Amino acid sequence: MGMLDGRVAVITGSGRGIGRAAALMMAREGAAVVISDLDEAPARETVEEITAAGGRAVSCVGDVTKPDFPEKLIGAALDSFGGLHIIVNNAGYTWDAMLHKMTDEQWHAMIDVHVTAPFRIVRAAAPYIREAAKKEIAEGKRVMRKIVNVMSIAGTRGNTGQANYASAKAALRGLTKTIAQEWGPLNVNCNAVAFGFITTRLTEEKEKGIKIFDDKIAVGIPKNMRDLMLAFIPLRRPGTPEEAAAGIFFLASPLSDYVTGHILHVDGGIDM
Repeated sequence: MGMLDGRVAVITGSGRGIGRAAALMMAREGAAVVISDLDEAPARETVEEITAAGGRAVSCVGDVTKPDFPEKLIGAALDSFGGLHIIVNNAGYTWDAMLHKMTDEQWHAMIDVHVTAPFRIVRAAAPYIREAAKKEIAEGKRVMRKIVNVMSIAGTRGNTGQANYASAKAALRGLTKTIAQEWGPLNVNCNAVAFGFITTRLTEEKEKGIKIFDDKIAVGIPKNMRDLMLAFIPLRRPGTPEEAAAGIFFLASPLSDYVTGHILHVDGGIDM
């Protein structure tokens, strides 16, 4: 018996990194998972790993910022598994610059992926979740559903060079708390997890960085900056994707059925 038996989860950005670790964790606990990623290859590999272990998973490839993608994503869960219980808004990236050099394109890109996309995905799920919940409540059933939004400590304390990213993540906090208030009567828990320095391809030590999005945006952190960041973490190390995924799992599991509107910090103590 798994903790998530009978549950259906949608996880954006789950072909790699934290999202992938969360998908594998939920699948091991019995959830059927929709793997959503911008790129087909990592999404397919994650699905294959889950199904090879006896789990259930399908992929839904596409850009979360496209207006038509949320309907496609929610439809994949309903068409493939007949239900929806967990939404994890994890997809995202950073595009840094000092404020006086930041372009409108950089600003809007962060708002689109970190705030608008989660809003649209939850809105696309609303018809199914609301009707299912009303029916369950009328029948005297309490079926808890979970929305987990992935934040960052940049959204709670700011971060030099990330006015766009920090603002987007701060806005996601407001969205999280509002959903928690509006959908609490429907037995929906909405929480967020704020990550600190987690080891992913976005934070690996790189001399020149990894190029993504048609070679436009370089990610990765120079060694001297990386070492400085570690010095401010009480645990003196970055977190692993699995440790980050454990925070998501807690908020997506029955362990958090009486937790809503909360921001869980998984940051090694840096933002005490």
